Amino acid sequence: MPPESTPPALSLTPAGDGDFEALLMLRLAAMRESLEKVGHFDPQRARERLSRGFQPKFTRNILMDSQLVGFVVVVPLDEHEWLLDHLYIHPGAQKLGIGSWVMSQVLAEADRHHKAVRVTALRHSDANRFYQRHGFVLQAEGEWDLYYLRPAHSDDPANP
Repeated sequence: MPPESTPPALSLTPAGDGDFEALLMLRLAAMRESLEKVGHFDPQRARERLSRGFQPKFTRNILMDSQLVGFVVVVPLDEHEWLLDHLYIHPGAQKLGIGSWVMSQVLAEADRHHKAVRVTALRHSDANRFYQRHGFVLQAEGEWDLYYLRPAHSDDPANP
């Protein structure tokens, strides 16, 4: 009988100012295929977009067995909503359930704070199915992006 494999140890840790370059490289690796499909892969544009909105206080590194494999950024929009601004998993760590684990952490936190969560996904990205599976509902369509909302839920089972 083969030995059972141990599931990877996953954790979220606060990001710091010095994490920018590593997170940019993760974003480029994660987005490359989707952006190349639509002819919009531009590393300089990706750098500018990430640096414009980089706020370590809202950014968490995703670690698998203590190794950086992704990052998530959740920004408060107002008293009722949060924006899931970034969620990237390195391609070598995708399809292991890491994204679903991170999403469950983010949504549980949103539920504890009674917040709805917004997210934008590239129109032709596999991320669209991922977000829909996690309760996000399409709200609007742009030329390149789709805009989703996951309504606020209560973390109290007696008061959904």
